[in-house]
Amino acid sequence: MITIEQSDNLVNIAVLGEFTLNDFKSFEEHSLYKLKSPGQVNLLFDLRAMLDYTVDVAWEEIKFFSREHNHDFSKIAVVTSDQWLTWQAWLSRLFIDADVQVFTDYAEAQLWAQS
Repeated sequence: MITIEQSDNLVNIAVLGEFTLNDFKSFEEHSLYKLKSPGQVNLLFDLRAMLDYTVDVAWEEIKFFSREHNHDFSKIAVVTSDQWLTWQAWLSRLFIDADVQVFTDYAEAQLWAQS
């Protein structure tokens, strides 16, 4: 399950439990809508409560960010203490132009992503 909030230039996604393909499609829909508005769009992924994700989500994420929208986002903040997710976030820097930062503190991540 995910929750999505949007503000001026930020799409804020919190994943609770398992991150499914339907959840990713919902994130994708919100992000594409936000990309139609003027200005840069930043993302904030709060993954502190994520327990797992499905393989199809991993594939969709690769397609979405590296193939279709690798130049569309300015900043991507990832909030997690999980080493595997941290490694994945750092690896994604090879495929997208966005400034990707990993945080353990949500407030710090939010402040960075909104600036």
